[in-house]
Amino acid sequence: MAAATTLSPEVKSQRIESVDIVRGIVMIVMALDHVRDFLSGAGNPTNLATTTVPLFFTRWITHFCAPVFFLLTGTGAYLALQRKSKRELSWFLLTRGVWLIFLELVLMRCLAFQFNFDYRLTMIFVLSALGGAMIVLSALVYLPDWAVVAFGTVVIATHNLLDSIDSQNPLWIVLHSLGPIVNTPRHAMFVAYPLIPWVGVTAVGYGLGRIYRWPAERRKAFLTRLGIALTAAFLVLRAINTYGDPLRWSAQKSAAFTLVSFLNTNKYPASLLFLLMTLGPALLALRVFDGWTPPAFGPVLIIGRVPLFYYVLHIPLIHLIAVAVCYARYGHVYWMFQSPSPAQYPITPPPGWGLSLPAIYLVWGIVVLLLYPLCRWYAGLKQRRRYFWLSYL
Repeated sequence: MAAATTLSPEVKSQRIESVDIVRGIVMIVMALDHVRDFLSGAGNPTNLATTTVPLFFTRWITHFCAPVFFLLTGTGAYLALQRKSKRELSWFLLTRGVWLIFLELVLMRCLAFQFNFDYRLTMIFVLSALGGAMIVLSALVYLPDWAVVAFGTVVIATHNLLDSIDSQNPLWIVLHSLGPIVNTPRHAMFVAYPLIPWVGVTAVGYGLGRIYRWPAERRKAFLTRLGIALTAAFLVLRAINTYGDPLRWSAQKSAAFTLVSFLNTNKYPASLLFLLMTLGPALLALRVFDGWTPPAFGPVLIIGRVPLFYYVLHIPLIHLIAVAVCYARYGHVYWMFQSPSPAQYPITPPPGWGLSLPAIYLVWGIVVLLLYPLCRWYAGLKQRRRYFWLSYL
């Protein structure tokens, strides 16, 4: 991807509104998944034997969140080169990556997900994987841009060749598996987000940042072609049903459930088909909002500018709502403070626990409405002040 000789107006202003809008959309949608985690008792929404079509699609729409966030993390890193040297960018990615790992494993674990300090169960989730991807990218930035993109593409396209490796080695679990790396009667540490292929998605996102040096029409055409190509690749490879995902689709009891089976790709670790299914439409969304911010999307834009701040606040807020619901229903709340098993995460549900799906959507709307004023305040603070620590939250 050859660079244009001049920067587009969006880059000169240092904020790409289309990037912030798409990131804001996925952050808002992400809260729906976490409300469902804390407040639904419906079980695994991707288990075709027990799920319903509405429950599955409530989960499926949130599949776009992690891929888009990792992709745009890489894009944001590249755009930061407009005000940082590569050495400065590398140091920032390294230190922010370490901070994200600490934030999730120490602070978020106690103060948000669990509301306790016993460390009986520590889940390695998206922030740790994002931190690891940033640390890897801190080294990759010294390579030519084409080499970073090539690395990311190869990781995404070929990592499913490793699916047959069945190893309980902790290093392998961190890289490409799902399971415990510590498992004792008192403490367990469980990897839910292995690094591969997320490091590849972040690397490809870094290369994507370069297109924002291009003239607008060329950039829009590229996003359209690539978005359609990735979406078509998903449809073709999924129809062939041989490579790209360990979960094969099959005809089901109805056309709706056959569609569910077709779309039910593997997220842990994210398969090639999972990423094609989500990143293709994400690129098309970047094209739709390129140069166009709908007036009603102002709050989405604000949230997209402070995604980590939003993430850090929304988990404890949802947990507090779960505590209130638990007390109103049972008169006790001790379940909300117990360390769960990996299968029950993030809480140990009381008997008969769970709100209906419409109630889940209602709580989701309340969560977003409560968070927006805080996000607007923090976005304004970041705009007015240039303290270095603001870039870490």
